[in-house]
Amino acid sequence: MPETWAGICNGVSGAGPITQFDAARFKTRFACEVKGFDILQYMDRKEVRKCDRYTHFALVASDEAVADSGMELEKVDKDRVGVIFAAGIGGIYSFQEEVRGYNPELGPRFNPFFIPKIIADIAAGHISMKYGFRGPNFATVSACASSTNAIIDAFNYIRLGKADAILAGGAEAPIAIVGVGGFNAMNALSIRNDTPETASRPFSASRDGFVMGEGSACLILEERGHALARGARIYAEIAGCGMSADAYHLTASHPEGLGARLVMRNALEDAEMLPEAIDYINVHGTSTPVGDISEGRAIKDVFGEHAYRLNISSTKSMTGHLLGAAGAVEAAISILAVKDDIVPPTINHTEGDDDPQIDYDLNFTFNRVQKRTVGTALSNTFGFGGHNASVIVKKFKK
Repeated sequence: MPETWAGICNGVSGAGPITQFDAARFKTRFACEVKGFDILQYMDRKEVRKCDRYTHFALVASDEAVADSGMELEKVDKDRVGVIFAAGIGGIYSFQEEVRGYNPELGPRFNPFFIPKIIADIAAGHISMKYGFRGPNFATVSACASSTNAIIDAFNYIRLGKADAILAGGAEAPIAIVGVGGFNAMNALSIRNDTPETASRPFSASRDGFVMGEGSACLILEERGHALARGARIYAEIAGCGMSADAYHLTASHPEGLGARLVMRNALEDAEMLPEAIDYINVHGTSTPVGDISEGRAIKDVFGEHAYRLNISSTKSMTGHLLGAAGAVEAAISILAVKDDIVPPTINHTEGDDDPQIDYDLNFTFNRVQKRTVGTALSNTFGFGGHNASVIVKKFKK
């Protein structure tokens, strides 16, 4: 995460030509791939073959989280530690390759690991088996809101007393023929192939779709007393969460932002906070023509005059859209913004590239990181099907 956080603070785009398959005939030929990733540095070849790429990402992210937490595995009650890990799609690459390899003349010959590699819950299963965590264990699936819902579920299970700690997050590896081809068929992806590093441009008039990303993030949520008793490294505190539905369209957000408005209000109510308590919003901000407009409208409706004192940014302008993993990545970014008093930028906005339907009196933190006190941050994620989820994080005080 330190390298990722440094890149985000410096406004570095992760977009580039697709290397995982020959995309020459696709409308979109670029994505935000994980650079220099070699799973064999983390797992032996036999175990690697049992897992899809999305699970590889999840296992590495959970390793990093556990190591960073200082958790002494031999001292925790593993019956009270859970894993809730999300994927919007799951093992799409393994599904693609298995179907492509099917020869009807030879009959149904499938890899015995085919099903365990593709199901969306298997990353959670692998993580729990690796560490022996026997607490709540499942996946959440709500498209692009999936890993935010994983965090919300973990938060609720802990405050209900069902667990002492839960590894919560998400992973996605959708940069495959069927992933890119499917989203191209929906006209959802940017086709700015000549300049991929500037293609994700939330809140700019020239935006033409999102940029696909891949990767994983894992957070360790822990009950306050349990964390303090073991001397845990605490980055921030979850103050509250919200959920809602647009009840409007399969893929488009409500044009007036009704679901987005409701989810932010629900999160504020759960946190027992007034809108004025929020300093920074990491918006869903996918760089799609309709979604960016409706989210901006929702922010103005919820925050009123305070909306003009907020910092707002879309870090998808740098990471791309990680689909089911987006919420966990952006929650981690929001936590670091609170910890370091830094607002990461929304990159790729140029002078004059203004959409008349967007109020540019709002501070979208265009192009440059901003230092300010960030006591509280709100992270929004919205998914196909009208699923909305928000998490509020605040500075931790003993």
